[in-house]
Amino acid sequence: MENNKTEKKLKILAVGDVHGDTGLVKRLVEKAKKENVDIIILAGDLTLAEQSIEGIIGPFAKAKKEILIVPGNHESIATTAFLSEMYAPYSKHLHGYSFKKNNVGFFGAGTANMGIHQIKDNEIFSLLQKSHGKIKDLQKKIMVTHIHPRGTKSEFSGWQGSKAVRKAIEEFQPDIAICSHVHEAAGLEENIGKTRVINVSRKEKIFEI
Repeated sequence: MENNKTEKKLKILAVGDVHGDTGLVKRLVEKAKKENVDIIILAGDLTLAEQSIEGIIGPFAKAKKEILIVPGNHESIATTAFLSEMYAPYSKHLHGYSFKKNNVGFFGAGTANMGIHQIKDNEIFSLLQKSHGKIKDLQKKIMVTHIHPRGTKSEFSGWQGSKAVRKAIEEFQPDIAICSHVHEAAGLEENIGKTRVINVSRKEKIFEI
């Protein structure tokens, strides 16, 4: 019985930079239902400068999928906190918080060190440290940020990554680190130590853990 519990895998769909694209959301909801996804990760920039928050979280909640949200630099932390409350119990705010499902722990911090709703790099690290502390002893861990880590492939676009995100990956060694922010870096994957880093900017990734 214990082995069955340990081996049960979660199927996750992660995407960032939706930017209020309700057509993209509808397509992703259908894909999540078809693929029988357990959890949706939205890695920031849900809106385009907060022009509209309609039709972004609701369709996922209507499909009864669990949704984990961090803010990007296009929306305030208050906006994503409001959205997570509005669509509770399906949606959870992961910005400085953690979430547990089976033997997997999720922790995260959104926004970036640039843009409209930026926060300082040291604040990003502090939030990641705080949220990681709650799930540090779990077997598997997934870290979610909006901005990519410093010194990674996503920097080919000219946008520097976050030193704080890099430090958090090296220190906390999550199994998977999800990021977005740079649209041109969509789909890029690489490893930092044991951590698989996946950029999901406007290009969803489905994986199991």
